[in-house]
Amino acid sequence: MFSVVVRQDARGVVFALRGELDFESVVQLHEAGEQELGRGPGVGPVVADCSDLEFCDSSGVGALVRFFQQLSAQGRALRLACVPDSVARLFSLTGLDQVFSVHADVSDALVAGTGGREIVAPGAAGADKPVQPSGGQGT
Repeated sequence: MFSVVVRQDARGVVFALRGELDFESVVQLHEAGEQELGRGPGVGPVVADCSDLEFCDSSGVGALVRFFQQLSAQGRALRLACVPDSVARLFSLTGLDQVFSVHADVSDALVAGTGGREIVAPGAAGADKPVQPSGGQGT
């Protein structure tokens, strides 16, 4: 079973991912993401809190990549926090650890804008801004 709990923080929006993110559950992340995207450019990043994420298959990874691209088109950042080792390994094997800004905890992810990597998809609003080196996990 999978769930997404979205909460607004003064510094951004947190998506708490719980359970197994796979082909059958990815629609829940998509729907929550669409609601957030519908609000338009927001203040602060969107942080995916993965501390309760038990499993993520290629469908889940694809959903995270799509959400990243959609947020980037609005000039917004998607940051990941508390990524389980099994998912971090998948990101490393696919090279996505060089795309996603990964942080040890939600608080670090919310405040990382000045010191962390802010990667924006090519052609997106803000894509002309330089990429900062990561201060997060995996470096």
